[in-house]
Amino acid sequence: MPLDHARDTVASPAAVDVLIPAYNAAATVEGAVRSILGQTRRDIRVIVIDDGSTDSTPVILDRLAAEDPRLEVIRRPNGGIVDALNAGLALCTAPLVARHDADDLAFADRLAAQIEYLDRHPDCVAVGANARHIDGDGRPTGVVTTFGAVDADPAALPSREPYIIHPFLTARLAPIRAVGGYRHAFHAEDTDLYWRLLAQGRLHNLPEVLGLYRLHAASVTNRSLRNARISALNAQLAAVSHRRRLAGQPDLAFPRERLAPFEAAGDLAGMLDLVQDLTATERRYVAAATAVKLMSATLFRPFELDLSDCRFIRAALENAPPVPEANRREVRWFVASTGRRLLARGRVQAFLALVPATLFHRVGLQATRGLARRLRQRVAAVRRPSNSPATAHS
Repeated sequence: MPLDHARDTVASPAAVDVLIPAYNAAATVEGAVRSILGQTRRDIRVIVIDDGSTDSTPVILDRLAAEDPRLEVIRRPNGGIVDALNAGLALCTAPLVARHDADDLAFADRLAAQIEYLDRHPDCVAVGANARHIDGDGRPTGVVTTFGAVDADPAALPSREPYIIHPFLTARLAPIRAVGGYRHAFHAEDTDLYWRLLAQGRLHNLPEVLGLYRLHAASVTNRSLRNARISALNAQLAAVSHRRRLAGQPDLAFPRERLAPFEAAGDLAGMLDLVQDLTATERRYVAAATAVKLMSATLFRPFELDLSDCRFIRAALENAPPVPEANRREVRWFVASTGRRLLARGRVQAFLALVPATLFHRVGLQATRGLARRLRQRVAAVRRPSNSPATAHS
């Protein structure tokens, strides 16, 4: 059904350009696009970047564009979300740019609320919102985000990101262009952008729930443990990049060509070895921060750590840089929680590779008698670090 009142506003200058990258999104793209075209703010332009879809996404987009002239569809060969978003940014002319994904749904007042906030707070360069999580079939998962004021810490384990849910971002175009748009921090390109935007002004999340955020097995970070490793590593590299800029040091590079070697690397250690421009201190931090970030990802993703991950995390945390006690407690919680989950799944070898003997009491072994017996038989094989300084583990 055509959207009402669209044609009487198309001639007016758009207050915001909305970028929606799409790749083989036929199952969800119509609902996503209609949720933006149906906003109470009519003075918008919607730019969908079809990143080489091979399903019926192009047909659906052509039909929607015929209904509403505010929708512009750009087609390009498949090159990934970073290149797609930068292609969209190059077309933007409105003072504000918003993000939306081809599988999420915005409530009708989302853009109005975010534009109003930016109008009232000229010091703010980017604003997000909260969302209800839905699964791949659109069913509520029961999770509602509670993000508020952005409080970033690039030295925490893992880095405390200046987080905004990416498909619920609305920002001023000039600051985004001033920092160079998106970089190839693969699967963490949003986090990297936010760290750089901090130099331009304040970031904020509205307390209101302004849409539905879909988490499903086909999303990039859900798709594989490999992608989760790449995401965790690049998110921590983005934090180191921020610290370098604050110190007036040369920035890290995020080359497009690094994705294939990342994907070919067998484990986290191999991925980290590909990053050549870190100091020894930075490498120590990135290893430990990536370790905790990956553990946090497994709390809500449909995959589990493998044995190489557990060994990497154990070694990285035993060599972790000093952090405040509150952060140390958080790290211990992640290790204990991950250990409990591994035991519950019968992953005794992975558990022993991950959890140091000093944290066994925190795991509160909730396992079957048979599993507990197997564990006791192997505890003697656990090597306790000797004469080592206090770490984030201890």
